[in-house]
Amino acid sequence: MTTTLKQRLHDDLTQAIKGRDELRSATLRLTLTAITKEEVAGTTARTLSDDEVLKVITREAKKRREAAEAFAQGGRAESAERERAEGEVLAEYLPKQLGDDELAAIVREAIAESGADSPRAMGAVMKIVNPKVAGLAEGGRVAAEVKRQLAG
Repeated sequence: MTTTLKQRLHDDLTQAIKGRDELRSATLRLTLTAITKEEVAGTTARTLSDDEVLKVITREAKKRREAAEAFAQGGRAESAERERAEGEVLAEYLPKQLGDDELAAIVREAIAESGADSPRAMGAVMKIVNPKVAGLAEGGRVAAEVKRQLAG
């Protein structure tokens, strides 16, 4: 039987606790808490699929990135570094992100497919691009690339 992503997180948490890896265990605990919270949200409790767990991990990783930026801007380098380190732990569970060249190629194809020729058509291009890059590139990065190519 294959282990689910959630089970892998639990197993890794156990290893981190046994190895006294405070950063890793704290990060995994917070992530598992977010997953559990998502499972009991709504009218009935349910078990999340691996894709849904991946979305929760992605959301948690994004929170870490944003917090790191905020701490860095606020002059709290130590806190920013901790957030970045937590983000790196979460990145191990996410699919490899698309490189800039790969993302640019996908956006180029989508622009050609949609026939877009101005920044006003960004919505149409995003509708084509988003399903292709789901989980492989952050939304802000995708939007910036679409804007850049439509403006140029």
